[in-house]
Amino acid sequence: MKRWSLLLLILFLAALPLWLTAKYPLHLLIMVGIWSIAASSLNLILGYTGQGSLGHAAFFGIGAYTSALLMIRLGFSFWLALPSACVVAALFGFLIGLPALRTRGSYFAIATLAFNIIVTIIIEHWEDFTQGGAGISGIPKPHPIPLPLIGKIAFTTMAAQYYLVFFFLALTLFFIHRIVHSPVGKTYQAIRGGESLAESLGVNAMANKLVSFTVSAFFAGLAGSLYASYHGFISPDTTNFHIGFDLLIYLLVGGVATLPGPIIGAVIMTLIPESLQFLLEYRIILYGGFLILVVIFLPRGLVGLWRASLWPRIRMRFPANQR
Repeated sequence: MKRWSLLLLILFLAALPLWLTAKYPLHLLIMVGIWSIAASSLNLILGYTGQGSLGHAAFFGIGAYTSALLMIRLGFSFWLALPSACVVAALFGFLIGLPALRTRGSYFAIATLAFNIIVTIIIEHWEDFTQGGAGISGIPKPHPIPLPLIGKIAFTTMAAQYYLVFFFLALTLFFIHRIVHSPVGKTYQAIRGGESLAESLGVNAMANKLVSFTVSAFFAGLAGSLYASYHGFISPDTTNFHIGFDLLIYLLVGGVATLPGPIIGAVIMTLIPESLQFLLEYRIILYGGFLILVVIFLPRGLVGLWRASLWPRIRMRFPANQR
């Protein structure tokens, strides 16, 4: 059932641009894909490794600025700037993780938040390099991909951008799935369950946390690079710590330590504010009330509700092996 459900979901997502041609819905779906990649990166370090990072907006912004500066100032193509941005974000994750991951609990969260604020201040005031508060505009779209016999794939339309983002989302989920279901992933989950206990069993907690944090920063940089190319403009707001809190909300709503959780959270928390635009100032009140209800009544998110309550009932009603 899971395999068939996954296949149907892939076919549905692939067919969406064929009948959903309006620009605004496609724009929302593209943003859902980008936020899903960013939230999935946070899920690796927070959900599976148990380290509460509040600085992922910094890696998101570092990926965006690195990609934009490489394309505009050095003439890199998107296909070279994107992996370079991911590597730079991962390098910052490694360098920050070395001292920050030696702390635990709320101290690590505060350290990453402080790093995020520092990155935002540097980007905002280093005008000769980042153009400061004016931001960077004119960021080019991905260059066309030439294919034999077919011609070339251009990324000038909203549908092409949609397929590009969801290709990288699928790639992100594939790698994270392989990581968390490998022996390394089991080690991460052991650290989440109890770092001292894991160390007593011979696990090098510091090294594993550092690798997890570095990989997490890599995928956050990927999301930032896609964001910069899609919008064509970035500013210091791209690194604002509020983005990190939004990613955390996506995880809480969808479900922490689950692969579909970040996507479900990104879909709901992107579409609900847009659907409540007609309520003007009351929209924020309803939005906040919804979050409070989720935290109180759905501590494991929507995926946790499905796994704990709904899915067991379905399996009891439709057993797999009926005689």
